[in-house]
Formats: sequence, structure tokens, C-alpha cells
Amino acid sequence: MKFGSSGIRGIANQAVTSELALLIGRGVGTGRGTVVVGHDTRRAAEMIEYAAISGLLSVGCRVTRVGMVATPTLAYAARDYDCGIMVTASHNPPEYIGVKLFNPDGMAFDSKQQKTIERLIGETGGADIKHTFASWDRMHPVRTDGNAVSNHISWILASVKIEKRLRVVVDCGCGAASLTTPYLLRAMGCDVVTLNSQPDGFFPGRNPEPKSETLTALQSVILSTNADLGIAHDGDADRMVAVDDRGEVVSNDKLLAFFGMHEARKKMVVPVDTSMLIDAVLPDIEIIRTRVGDVFIAEEMKRSGADFGGEPSGTWIFPRISYCPEGIYSAARLVELLSREDARFSEHLSPMPGYEIKRGSIAYRGDLDGGRIEEELRTLPSSDISTIDGIRLGFDDAWALVRASGTEPLIRITVEGATGDAVEKLYREIQKSVKGVIDESSDPRSR
Repeated sequence: MKFGSSGIRGIANQAVTSELALLIGRGVGTGRGTVVVGHDTRRAAEMIEYAAISGLLSVGCRVTRVGMVATPTLAYAARDYDCGIMVTASHNPPEYIGVKLFNPDGMAFDSKQQKTIERLIGETGGADIKHTFASWDRMHPVRTDGNAVSNHISWILASVKIEKRLRVVVDCGCGAASLTTPYLLRAMGCDVVTLNSQPDGFFPGRNPEPKSETLTALQSVILSTNADLGIAHDGDADRMVAVDDRGEVVSNDKLLAFFGMHEARKKMVVPVDTSMLIDAVLPDIEIIRTRVGDVFIAEEMKRSGADFGGEPSGTWIFPRISYCPEGIYSAARLVELLSREDARFSEHLSPMPGYEIKRGSIAYRGDLDGGRIEEELRTLPSSDISTIDGIRLGFDDAWALVRASGTEPLIRITVEGATGDAVEKLYREIQKSVKGVIDESSDPRSR
């Protein structure tokens, strides 16, 4: 089992099992004295949590459980421990479960740390690894801390202050943000209306991933209550998506630019699938592009000393606060920024230049010939090619990115350009090429 772009995840009791979690616990606990563990609302979360804790205890770790929390809450709690383990599958469908690992500064385990854990849970299931197991009299009782959520809220409240009362509709998606964001915004002085704010691992209100097609209820309530904005989270609240006062879902590229205008002073880090809107709106800021995934964004932010970073998936990283994607803090920060101005949210966004962008994905099964896809795409008449993550093709008035998802068996396609017709034409051409390779790979007669 290998790390994807955001931890380890897969379908519960298939790709991610209690046996795997036990090995992850042992691997993480080796050489570490204290670990804090939390989980989101998923049905399989406690199964994986208990197994991981067993692995930690077996190698002598002192373990503290903080219960059901958002990922940013767990990352904040990790500041007092050697590391943190968050059991979550983030925005994936309900049948998925996974594990994210965090350092005390809130940053996910970096590439080197991930490789170490992968080696400890490798193909042999760790059978070739000589763990130093704790003797019976050196095992520690599991401690429970019920203050993680309140501590996180208090910390954010000390960092933000609104200048006028706003009405905010919050859609927690039945995820872990249900315990945090509505209470935080009310404590800030907002008039808060909630949707899907009852924790439920079946996610009955909507899909855990906050996208335009899943946020229709939020849009309607914003209009019916004359709210100033809406906030939506994914299952573990490391993501935050916004809806403006007109009930329109704000493109994450525009929200990334909006945050960049207020946070970036010299440098900003974004992934390769980020809109050229960023370059247009922030001409005086050095824009550094990396592989897709919050850990790669955070790694580069640390290396370059960047002021801000984020992804058009809805993850925002504020290094002065934490190197964890902070969906909770970003909600509070957005409200704080909007409260300082007389202009409504939509009026801040409307002056930004518009580009047509289309994002989609193609599912596949079994092995995928990535080299064959790249070979096929290189036949297109592009002006420049980057292979930082997948293959990014540059054209005169457009660009396209094709990459394998780090969390699901999907090939993701992003195309952006000056006109909708040009984007649609290029998207269809790339989609046809990728599908052709996938169909060829799945046809036994082609082997």
C-alpha cells in the first residue's frame, strides 16, 4: 500500500483493513514516544482507529485519543505530540476509509517519511522488519482528551476578528466540521444558518465532496435567507468551498486568487492544475507550481519560504497558522476579510478576469500504461510540455493537464483557455486519446 497525494485511502475492508492499520500504527510508532489519534464521521473510522492504536501500543507509544474531529483540529492537536494520526477518507465516497499522518507543525508526513512508512508496511506486510516490541510492563494506557475541538476554536478566535455581523450559511456535509465551524462562526459574532450539520457516516445530505452539483441546497438557502455567503466542507474539513451572496458557487481558482491577494507578499505555491487567473491577478507575486497534493504544496512552501499556498480543490494553507490545509480557519478568515469591506462577496470577485475551464475524470480498472498516455498526448501540437505531475501541455491561448488521481482510480483532465469552444474542443480531443489508451489496456487481445 502506497501513499497517494493525501495519505493512504481505499475501500474499507478491501484496500484498507484493520491489519493494514495495525502495521501503520507500528510503523508510525517506531522511534516515536507520543502520538495523538482522531477520526472523522465514517462508519469504518473507529475500526481503523482501534487497529492503529493497537499497533502504536505494541511498540511502546503513549497514545491520546481526541475522538471525532476535523483533520485541521487533529493537526493542531499534534503540536503537543511527536506526530498525529487522522483516520479519514476526506472527500471520497462513504465506503472509503484512510489514514493521514501529521508532524507537530501541522504538515503531513513528507515524501521521505512516507517512504519509510511504506517500507515498514511493504509487500511482506512488515514481516521482514524487526520491530522492537514493548514488554507487557512497558505498555501505556490510552489517554482521552475531550478538549481538542474547543482548543482549536479558541486558537482560531484569537487569530481573527470581524468588523461587522455577517449572515453565513454553513453546509458541513454531515462531516466532522459539524462540531466546529458553526460554533466558531457564531462565537465570532456571525448569524449562522446550518445545513447537514449532524455527523453521519452515510453522508445522507450530499456527497462528501463539495462541488457545484452537490451544493444546490446551500445555494437555495443563501438566496432565501439573504445571506452574505455560504461555506461548505468535505468529510474531514480540510477543504473549504464558498458560495457568494448571489447563490453562485465561487470557483476555487477565484477563491485561491482572492486569498492570494490578501495573504501573499512575495511567493505563493500552487499545483500544476491551477488556473492562469492566478498569474493575471497577482502579477507581482512569484507563483511556484508543484505536483498536486497538499503535502507537495507544504513541502515547497517550507523550502521557498512562501507566504501562502493552496489548491483549486478547495485546500488552503496559511503557514503562519499551520502547514495543514485549514478548512476551518479558512472559513473564519474569509468571513473576517469580507467583514472589513462594504462591498459584497460577489463584487470582490466580479472584476477578476474570466477564463473558461473544464475539469473531468475518466475511471479505469487494473493497471494503467501512463507512458502510453504521455506518448499519445505528445503528438498534440503544444508549445511546451511539463511532466512535474502527469503531463501538462501549453498552447497559445490554453493549457491542459492529464494526471492520475492520487486518491482514486481516475485519470483527471483539466483544460483552460480563453473561449469555451476552444476548451471544449481540446478537452474532447484529449478525452478521446486517454480513453483510447485505457480501452486498449483493458482489451486482453492487445496484450
